[in-house]
Amino acid sequence: MSESLVVCDVAEDLVEKLRKFRFRKETNNAAIIRCKPEQQMMYAGSKNKLVQTAELTKVFEIRNTEDLTEEWLREKLGFFH
Repeated sequence: MSESLVVCDVAEDLVEKLRKFRFRKETNNAAIIRCKPEQQMMYAGSKNKLVQTAELTKVFEIRNTEDLTEEWLREKLGFFH
């Protein structure tokens, strides 16, 4: 149910910034990090709307920023090699 509930809109300037981020020329890794697990549940539908609006193709989620380790990142990015 929360996946379809959108509680906020995505501002056009944010959409443009996300497009620039997505199509950037740099070859290093970059990420958009969301925090606060209680807000993740509340805004799950909005996250999905953001993913659709920004036309993101890969989304990896973590529940705790401490889980964002180099090992975790290598495992997830290993899919692309």
